[in-house]
Order: sequence, then C-alpha cells, then structure tokens
Amino acid sequence: MSTNAMILLLVAIAAVVVLAILIYRWERSKKLRQQFGPEYSRTVQETGSKARAEAKLGQLKKRVERFHIRPLTPGDRTRFADSWRAVQARFVDDPKGAVTQADALINEVMTVRGYPVSTFEQCAQDLSVDHPLVVEQYRAGHAISVRHAEGRASTEDLRQAMIHYRNLFDELARDSEAAVRRAG
Repeated sequence: MSTNAMILLLVAIAAVVVLAILIYRWERSKKLRQQFGPEYSRTVQETGSKARAEAKLGQLKKRVERFHIRPLTPGDRTRFADSWRAVQARFVDDPKGAVTQADALINEVMTVRGYPVSTFEQCAQDLSVDHPLVVEQYRAGHAISVRHAEGRASTEDLRQAMIHYRNLFDELARDSEAAVRRAG
C-alpha cells in the first residue's frame, strides 16, 4: 500500500471516529434535554457550560439510580392525601402555618418514597431526575417559603406557594412510571 493510500485511510478512520464521537455527544445531549426538560436549561445557565451541565446531570442521574425510589402504598397515599387536605384547609385561617406545613409534608412524602432528604438544593436536584416538570414548582414554592421566613411574603405569595406545593404533591403522591420500574 502506498504512503498516500495509507494517509487517506488514516484520515478516513479519524473522520469516522470524530463523527462517531459527535453523534454520541449529540444523542447524549438530546436524551438529557428530554429527561430533564427545563432543568437542563437551568443547569446549563447555572454552570455556564453545556459540557459541565451535562456532566453534572449525568452524575445526578447515576446518583438517583442508586436510590430505592418506590411508589407510595395505598395506605400512605390515603394518609398523605388526608394530610394535604388538612394543610389546604388550614390556609384559610393560617396561611403562614399552612405553607410551613406543606413544605414539611413534601419532605415527608419524599422520604417515604425513598429520596434522601438533606439540603433543599440536593432534594430539588434529586427530584429533577424523575420529575423534571414539577421541580420548578418545588423551587418556586421553596423560594416563597424562604421569603416567608424572612417576613417578606404576602398572602398572595403564600397562596402561590401552596399552588406550587400542590402540583409537586400531586406528582409525588401518585405512582410514577419511574418509581414503578425501579420498584419492580
């Protein structure tokens, strides 16, 4: 084989390898965008880099895969639904207490489902793996709760926090496909 043919063969092999790497990265990005939804964009903005964001989300996905996330039992689901109704009823007379109680109830549901409840940010990141569409609700509700603790939340803000928490609660209280897959 001539030197020119050898060089062309090496260039062709290198081109195929580069193309394969680009296709792999594109597919990985596509899967992460689909899985994480709005959280993907938030993480890109937070990290300042698509590559760093994707690395972070990939590590997060691996972390959560090690958890034993499970659906609620029918008894737990009923108990939590009753507790949620009581929290909502409390809002009329005690909006501040209701928001605090709603935040605690969300943490309790997460714990029973198998999420390790530590810092808020870690909880939000963990939830983003299987619940990307409602993690924004969690972040918004929590931000209002923080403002409430600082004495800077109006009753309308607290009402909005309850709506955010209700959306998250509804998602966590029902069986999710991901939890059923992991439990089975």
